[in-house]
Amino acid sequence: MTVRLAALLTAAALGVLLPAPAGAAPVALPVPYDLPDPSIVELANPGGSAPGSNDWTCRPSKTRPEPVVLVHNSSGNRQIAWQTFAPLLANEGYCVFALTFGAPAAPWPVSAVGGLGPIARSAQELSDFVDHVLAETGAGKVDLLGHSQGTLVSAYWVRHVGGATKVDQVVGLAPLWQGADVFPTLDLPQEIAESGSARPAFEAACPACQEMRPGSSFLRTFNEDGPFAEGVRYTNVLTTHDDVVVPYTNGRAEGPNVTNIVLQDICRPALTSHLEMLADRLTASLVLAELDATRSPPTGCQ
Repeated sequence: MTVRLAALLTAAALGVLLPAPAGAAPVALPVPYDLPDPSIVELANPGGSAPGSNDWTCRPSKTRPEPVVLVHNSSGNRQIAWQTFAPLLANEGYCVFALTFGAPAAPWPVSAVGGLGPIARSAQELSDFVDHVLAETGAGKVDLLGHSQGTLVSAYWVRHVGGATKVDQVVGLAPLWQGADVFPTLDLPQEIAESGSARPAFEAACPACQEMRPGSSFLRTFNEDGPFAEGVRYTNVLTTHDDVVVPYTNGRAEGPNVTNIVLQDICRPALTSHLEMLADRLTASLVLAELDATRSPPTGCQ
């Protein structure tokens, strides 16, 4: 046995990662299709980012010219919400970036709970983040992928905070243009739920939750002239089994630059719920096809 071979075998036995040969293709990131346990993910990497995202050395390619910015849901953050889509998109050659918006100004772990602050303020946070992405990557525009509240924050930024010239398209998962009441989905501690003061307390802690309620003054103003901006393409991906946006048609909106896709129109047996869209194979295939016009969209169950 040569010294070189012995060294290689020793390194392998010890789990040492040897550098890849020059020019070798990057190793694909694992793409899980199960919803993660938020506490496990966040404790394992406090304040971190999902695999494949926020690599500030990434530069867009000719075939992937727009970085993809991920905009999370209520109570989500840049890490927990995107365990599936961040590595999926990175494996496809996109520069992927994600922020945590609407979080309390407090140390971790409180700062890991995003999507609580007023939507207009969150849209400004998104605006600042996109400006940073464009400056670092040299790209002219970005694409947005939002989920739930993230669709409202994205649309508000595009239409009201100057984002229309900085974005090519917006893909929304489980959008809620006509609102949704998130409070019935909250798993409150029993002593809080029985106190009778849970809802006011959570409304005070989560202004965005109040703004998202159907018929809120925020939504009435937001929808007066329609939620969409000219020159930007929008795709709404809905599921009839949405258990937060009820009815699910609250996420449908019409416009000359808007496409509505219902999962069950492609795969009738699909049981994908509101949150499960973040780790769903059919949803993932749709997103890839919307971001890349050369890719054929799915025509059946995944």
